Amino acid sequence: MAEGQVISCHTVEAWTEELQKGNKSKKLKFQRQGDEGNSNDKPAHVGRVVVVEFTASWSGHGRVIAPVLAELAQKLPGVTFLKVDIAELKSVATDWGVQGTPSLMFLKEGKIVDKIVGPNKDELKQKIQFHAAA
Repeated sequence: MAEGQVISCHTVEAWTEELQKGNKSKKLKFQRQGDEGNSNDKPAHVGRVVVVEFTASWSGHGRVIAPVLAELAQKLPGVTFLKVDIAELKSVATDWGVQGTPSLMFLKEGKIVDKIVGPNKDELKQKIQFHAAA
């Protein structure tokens, strides 16, 4: 998996492969657990966040958000960033219920945990930080 970059998926096969890689990736997180009154740090594997940008080459809003995603991908190598052009992969866009561009979906363990439609940079940064920390 290419960390630190936005991975463009141009075929259904590439989309499926990259999505599976992102969903299988786990990050190690330490959580506090009580042990007969004592607290110990115990490692727990939690699902990695996958951020999917559904966009189109003709989308002006998509061009606005693309550099923000590229910057975040470099700053947050623990987050997987995927990009799907809805004109190239219409079936994927339909399967995921994309209704506008850019549509940004936040996935954990293959399930949508959040979504943004439109180029809201501040909301995007907040949601990525929130879901990456969870």
